[in-house]
Amino acid sequence: MTAYATGTAEEAARFHELLKAFEGRPAATAGRGKDAVNEPMIRHWCEAMGDANPAYAGPDAVAPPTMLQAWTMGGLSGHSDRSSAYDELLALLDGAGCTSVVATDCEQEYLRPLRPGDAVTFDAVIESVSPRKTTKLGTGHFVTTRTDVRVDGELAGTHRFRILKYVPAARREKPTVRRPRPVINRDNQGFWDGVRDHKLLIQRCTACATFRFPWLPGCNACASPGWDTVEASGVGTVFSYVVMHHPPFPAFTAHDHPADAGGPYAVALVELAEGVRMISNITGVPCDKVRIGMPVQVEFLRVDDDLELPVFRGSEG
Repeated sequence: MTAYATGTAEEAARFHELLKAFEGRPAATAGRGKDAVNEPMIRHWCEAMGDANPAYAGPDAVAPPTMLQAWTMGGLSGHSDRSSAYDELLALLDGAGCTSVVATDCEQEYLRPLRPGDAVTFDAVIESVSPRKTTKLGTGHFVTTRTDVRVDGELAGTHRFRILKYVPAARREKPTVRRPRPVINRDNQGFWDGVRDHKLLIQRCTACATFRFPWLPGCNACASPGWDTVEASGVGTVFSYVVMHHPPFPAFTAHDHPADAGGPYAVALVELAEGVRMISNITGVPCDKVRIGMPVQVEFLRVDDDLELPVFRGSEG
């Protein structure tokens, strides 16, 4: 963290006065759009946005209002009409250690539609520079520029663009992320008590002897509220499955699916020998080797100090 970010309030106020001197100074003067408003750019924009509004096509087409900034952008080569004041402001912030930048938001006001063939001109001004602010990203200043867009001298719209120039916050050690906890209530407490003892317990109706899973307060075959438990053999087959693809998430580590070293993994609907089905992970085989009908056997995976989960180990044989 730089001295700027940890300086006193008085030092911050003095630096802000230097920044405020740039307010009202031009960021660009008499700028000209590199291209006139044109149908190809409108079409590309609409295709990218998935906007099929008929107002943006045909002989009477108008440009989507939200394209306002697009007509003023300088591309990789920039604009020759950019003033030195904006570069001087950014250099002052860079010198204080605010070398990182992120766009935060924009506001637009539309006064007249833009049509193919319109030649756009614009002027931009440094509208405001905030006092020192501390965010999760770091400490710095919000800089707002206002661009007035014109066609034939007539104001067509106004675009305000805000960035944060900041000193990045010191990286903190990442906290330990625990695996999400299962919801345990009075209806399924017995199942999780069994998992704790490495037993896969399923319910059995005491009236009609129907097995059921997941645990329910009453029988879905005869509606009897009476039940007891049976320890399942843990033997089953894959009835159906999906392969999960998602960005890495710290709570789901490679030990959950070691065959894939933290990559995609298989989640299966397993049909137990007792006739009920349950959902869990498949371990022991790569996810691309999982098949419907594959034999599996329950095992209990220690996730952390106070959580074990029943998973099923597959066999390619």
